[in-house]
Amino acid sequence: MRCWNLRCFYGEVAEVVTNFRQNLLSFLGHSEVLAFPLLFYITFVLGVENMTTAYDVPAEAIIKKLAEKLKNEYKITPPEWAKWVKTGVHKERQPENPDWWYIRVAAVLRKVYMRGPIGTEKLRSLFGGKRDRKAKPYRARKGSGSIIRKSLQQLEGAGLVSTVKGKGRIVTPKGQSFVDNTAHEIAKE
Repeated sequence: MRCWNLRCFYGEVAEVVTNFRQNLLSFLGHSEVLAFPLLFYITFVLGVENMTTAYDVPAEAIIKKLAEKLKNEYKITPPEWAKWVKTGVHKERQPENPDWWYIRVAAVLRKVYMRGPIGTEKLRSLFGGKRDRKAKPYRARKGSGSIIRKSLQQLEGAGLVSTVKGKGRIVTPKGQSFVDNTAHEIAKE
């Protein structure tokens, strides 16, 4: 059975490249000089080997590390109203963690990285939940739009996310390298 997610895809590509390299070297009589240009192109230009992305590490670990970096390096600051706000109509209370704003911004950055281009309405759905309606059945409700919008605006101000007209937000190359480098740090640990 074939695995179609990105992590397995990159693993299969790396395996194919390794097998190809071994076959090429055996065909050329283990002459590195003849095979060097092709091997250089495969390894460094395509970048198949040793590529750690956000897909390769657990979500909780990368969000925690991104939140810490966003707080210290990018000076992301929570709005004044963040102390009293709920994260959606499906919640009864505000978050208990004092650093919840940084965690939410990091989670939004990861979602844009994984699913971009993505708009605020889709992000609201992803950060929503089920609302307890007492005797009536639960229903799905969206998360707070204001939190999502302010998070995206702060990420745009930091240069990590940009807007594509009519489609939503995408991660900039700076944002992609930021997330990938953080994932690589986590993978090393």
